[in-house]
Amino acid sequence: MSSLADTARLLADPTRAAFCQALLDDRAWTAGELARHAGVRPSTASEQLSRLVKGGLLAEERQGRHRYVRLASPEAAALIEALASYAPDTPRPRNLRQSVRLSAEARARTCYDHLAGQLGVALADAVIARNLVADDAGLAVTPEGRAWLAEALHYEHPQGSRRPLVRSCLDWTERRPHLAGALGAALCAAALDRSWVRRVGSGRAVRVTQAGREAFAELLGVVVEPVAP
Repeated sequence: MSSLADTARLLADPTRAAFCQALLDDRAWTAGELARHAGVRPSTASEQLSRLVKGGLLAEERQGRHRYVRLASPEAAALIEALASYAPDTPRPRNLRQSVRLSAEARARTCYDHLAGQLGVALADAVIARNLVADDAGLAVTPEGRAWLAEALHYEHPQGSRRPLVRSCLDWTERRPHLAGALGAALCAAALDRSWVRRVGSGRAVRVTQAGREAFAELLGVVVEPVAP
C-alpha cells in the first residue's frame, strides 16, 4: 500500500497530474489519448501511467491489444478533485476554445460519476434546504431523502455497500461542496439517462437540457438558466 508521501510524489509530477485530472470524466482512456492530451510522447505516457497504476490511483483494463486506464475508485477521484480545489488560481485559458471549455465546465460538469460546477453546488444546497440531506455533523441522508431517492431516482442503497450513501466533495471551481457518494452518482446517472444533461464534446462539461431544467425545478426547486449556444 502506498504511503501518503508516495501518493504525494505521484501527483507532484505535472504529466501524471494532468492524466488524473483528465480521467475525472469517469471514462477509460488509452495511453495514446492521454499522451496527446498532456502533450508528451507515447513512451513517456506509458511509463507515467504504469507508475500511477502501481501506486493505486489508476486501474488498468485490457481489451485485446488495447490498454485502457481509469481512476481506480471514487476515493481516488475525490482526492484529485479536492487537491485541484486547493490550487491557488483557476487556470487561465490560452485560447478561445479553451476559454469556452473552461466556462462550460464551471457551469456544469461531471466529477468522476457525480455532477459538479455551479449545477452540482446548487443541487447540493437544494437537498439540504429540503431536508433530504442533513448537514448537522457531516452529511447524512434523512428518511425523507431515502424516500425521495426511491421515488424520484428509483435508487435504493444496497445493504452492506462499502460506498457511503452521501458525502461531500469540494468543488474546484466553486470552492464549495457538491454531492458525491451513492446519492451523487444516482443523481448524475439519472440526469444522463433521462437526458436532463448532455455531454459537451469529449470533455467533462455537460449542458442542461430543457427537460433537465424542468426536472431540476420540479424535483429540487433548482432554477437553471438556459445558456446561449
